[in-house]
Amino acid sequence: MASGGGYGDPSQKIDYVFKVVLIGDSAVGKSQILARFSRNEFSLDSKATIGVEFQTRTLVIEHKSVKAQIWDTAGQERYRAVTSAYYRGAVGAMLVYDITKRQTFDHIPRWLEELRGHADKNIVIILLGNKSDLENQREVPTEDAKEFAQKEGLFFLETSALEATNVETAFMTVLTEIFNIVNKKNLVADENQGNGNPASLAGKKIVIPGPAQEIPAKSNMCCRLLQCIFLKL
Repeated sequence: MASGGGYGDPSQKIDYVFKVVLIGDSAVGKSQILARFSRNEFSLDSKATIGVEFQTRTLVIEHKSVKAQIWDTAGQERYRAVTSAYYRGAVGAMLVYDITKRQTFDHIPRWLEELRGHADKNIVIILLGNKSDLENQREVPTEDAKEFAQKEGLFFLETSALEATNVETAFMTVLTEIFNIVNKKNLVADENQGNGNPASLAGKKIVIPGPAQEIPAKSNMCCRLLQCIFLKL
């Protein structure tokens, strides 16, 4: 079971740090999604992100303290070279488009290609159709996004940062999946150790890398758990 808890306690012991990146075109609401999750805030005066910003929030998953380190990457083309370096070490990603602007959805394959070119192959990815509160201005049918997510093996949700709809659920879906993958690695390592087999992870706590850390080379026992799960909107 996952619990959101509060919005951060500096003295709290941290068991894991998960780095998650928010990517997508400019003005799709990435910064507002981040503000809603990290501080439970929404600003009508939000300005375009310059370069990269990040926020953190500590929560509890299965009785373990997890610090979510969420990186908000600028969507403007001129910042693409700068932000590409920040994919390194990310174990989760949110691909965000605006349901009222078809072009932002049409650009998702390009963002996904860039993400997969820079990030770890086992990264957990969710596709988010933001601004679901503007249903009367919708240009992207929900079925189009579901079909794309299914084809690419992504999680999928529609969100509204303004109304706080599905924002918490989206983050918890990604963070819980990452946590489950880490736990499976721990389980396999423990089994190998118990059988007298050498295991590079045996006896060590697995910490998902934060910024400026690289993910260790994966072994065959690290299996990919990404399955397309469609959550009820």
